[in-house]
Amino acid sequence: MNRSKGGTGTGTGSGVGLGGVNLGALRSHNTALVLDLLRTAGAEGISRLELAERTGLTPQAVSKITARLREDGLAAEAGRRASTGGKPRTVLRLVPEAGHAVGVHLDRDELTAVLCDLTGAVIAQRRTPLDLGAGAETVVERAVREVEELVAGGGRPGAVLGVGVALPGPLDHRRGVLHRVTGFPEWNGFPLRDVLARRLALPVVVDKDTNAAALGLAVGGAVGSAGGSAGGGSVGGGMASGTAAPTIAGSGTSVSGGAASGTTDSGTAASGAAAPTIAGSGTSTSGATAPVTAAPVTSTSGAAAPVTSTSGAAAPVTSTSGAAAPITPTSGTTAPVTAASGTTAPVTAASGTTAPVTAATGTTPPVSAATGTTPPIPSAASFAYLHFGAGLGGGLVIGGAVHRGTRTGAGEFGHQVVQLDGPPCGCGNRGCVEALCLAAVARGDLAEAARVLGTAAGNLVALLDVDLVLLGGRTVAAAPETFVRGVAAVLDERARRAGEDAVPVRVAAGGERGVAEGAAQLLLAPLFGRAEG
Repeated sequence: MNRSKGGTGTGTGSGVGLGGVNLGALRSHNTALVLDLLRTAGAEGISRLELAERTGLTPQAVSKITARLREDGLAAEAGRRASTGGKPRTVLRLVPEAGHAVGVHLDRDELTAVLCDLTGAVIAQRRTPLDLGAGAETVVERAVREVEELVAGGGRPGAVLGVGVALPGPLDHRRGVLHRVTGFPEWNGFPLRDVLARRLALPVVVDKDTNAAALGLAVGGAVGSAGGSAGGGSVGGGMASGTAAPTIAGSGTSVSGGAASGTTDSGTAASGAAAPTIAGSGTSTSGATAPVTAAPVTSTSGAAAPVTSTSGAAAPVTSTSGAAAPITPTSGTTAPVTAASGTTAPVTAASGTTAPVTAATGTTPPVSAATGTTPPIPSAASFAYLHFGAGLGGGLVIGGAVHRGTRTGAGEFGHQVVQLDGPPCGCGNRGCVEALCLAAVARGDLAEAARVLGTAAGNLVALLDVDLVLLGGRTVAAAPETFVRGVAAVLDERARRAGEDAVPVRVAAGGERGVAEGAAQLLLAPLFGRAEG
């Protein structure tokens, strides 16, 4: 794939005029819709007619988009499919090897790196011990070496879009600057994104480990059921806000919540916040889900990208099919675009069965703990991902989108105080959930660790009313049934007292590399218009 010259900036480029239509953003928005459908169609592919029906775009528009994608190597023919009338339809598929992204998980004591193709599939991985307290220079040197060796050994010719890096917080996701990482105050103020971008000559996005994992789960649409499950909810697809969107060459415009400064011909990041560049058509919007037929897209971050029309009241456009609703411009205020849950693709579970979905309401049946089957995933559900490894943290997906908060500091789940006179924590408080859970694990009392984790999870459920609690991290992976059972017992008891249904608890898909895979999605997902969920 070719790279275009990306200029520095935060969302302006060619084809943009004051008060005019951002044609590049329109093209890239619709291209992202098509790319996402090609991605979800898998190897079997999807026809141009189906693409038009599911996006609401005209057949002519779909033909132009797919022609550009084929020219740029992002799409290819996948054979022919019988039609109800006329000649067989040609089906198209995404070319996974056309591009790659690296995901790096910098844990307190271990580095995990993965190389993923455009579908998010892992094609190479590396894991090595790491001391996060060894100092910035040592850690950066190790990360650079692992990424370079991973890419060199991947054996794939496609362009590397960039590197997503996930590590314990707190940190500033937008600027890629670390704060006082719990237990490692020496990292405070370190510009990790910019330093790595200069060293690697690639775009870099930095996020908290729990946010990255939650992002990967939301985009992947699979929540897993290892170790059993309790209750019967489901989890929606979504994306992180504030993530730099890859720029699809054609207009040079990036519409994103993160800093977008483009790349040079050689792939060198212009500022460290550079958005990866994919040749083909204009720019990528952050997270809108409805195709725009003629109105300018004015969003630069946030949730669904608002669409500017030319006169009257703001009428939200809702899609009930889970795909996209076309927007016809008629007036002059901003009409928010809302993605409805609608139907979702079923998820094949451990038992090989697939749970049905009600298309009219988007509701899903409960999960059977006995079989471990996983229900379909509505696109706007809310869930909490609780990561228990060397530390304890949480990632939140609210209404289908990763929630970071105003200062991107949300999700410091492990540092809620549940015992005022409890043991000291590395954050400076006493009686934090993390400190209590780690102490219990050190004593070998996993049941007590699960009970404390359940108490904290119950507080979160009561505060946010999420649909599902997912557990991950290597401590959970060592005894998944113990943690699922212990956390679920606390939530069940609270629900019984309140006369409510219990929120289900499951082990998240992805295993020990789930954070690294989610970090790669920080670069991949914006290409498919999934940056905001």
